[in-house]
Amino acid sequence: MPPEPFEVFAIRYARADNRHPGENFLLADPHEFASALDYFVWLLRRRDGCYLVDTGFSKEAAAQRGREWLRCPVDSLHLLGEDPIRIRDVILTHLHYDHAGNFDRLPAARFHLQDREMAYATGRLMRHPAQRAPFDPENVVAMVRHVYSEKAVFHDGDAELASGLSLHCIGGHSAGLQAVRIWTRRGWLVLASDASHLYAHFEKRRIFPIVYNISEMLEGYDRLLQLADSPDHIIPGHDPLVMEFYPAAKSGLEGIAVRLDADPRRPIA
Repeated sequence: MPPEPFEVFAIRYARADNRHPGENFLLADPHEFASALDYFVWLLRRRDGCYLVDTGFSKEAAAQRGREWLRCPVDSLHLLGEDPIRIRDVILTHLHYDHAGNFDRLPAARFHLQDREMAYATGRLMRHPAQRAPFDPENVVAMVRHVYSEKAVFHDGDAELASGLSLHCIGGHSAGLQAVRIWTRRGWLVLASDASHLYAHFEKRRIFPIVYNISEMLEGYDRLLQLADSPDHIIPGHDPLVMEFYPAAKSGLEGIAVRLDADPRRPIA
């Protein structure tokens, strides 16, 4: 008997426009189309539990990085009827600045991440500017404090958190990046996070320029397809098309939050 399905929501909290093609694709043609990037956090819930996937960045970080900050990603949980101070489990797909901030707004949470990601973010490769650029050291230090306060939950590879909910270490973009596989009313859905920033990355085997291991990134596309019921069950981490393909979570949240366990408005592949 299949497990109870999760509801799955994406909340858009920031945006980056006016990108050069080379910012989205390695070896890009300078004349090709360069998509904007949207920034999301994701909420998973059913009767026996609620999980937040990633925590986004703050208004201050948006100003430092030149991003358009639309709303606080954690406070936006109220729009879906959830109180951030009651969130018990947060899945961090990786520790880049746009996925691992705002920890102070989640006082009751424990944080699930991969061993490899913590070792990478605190290890010798952070001596190199190109490697450390996507990380915010204050976020990394905050996670170290969570380790010492026993709020960090480490996973070494794939792990099942609950029936119908599992983590899958893919790497590529960051050393310990993990995707999230969820059982929903439309089947097995995969939150790729930055295993595929845009649909074009996994569909066309393109490479996002911020990359730890190109081979892992390319092999990761196959892994996403194996985990999901179909290509249109893969949700990329930053594609504005997500807001077009999926219906609003409820009336009044158009352009803010969409429901990913609903059928997309058009086939993706």
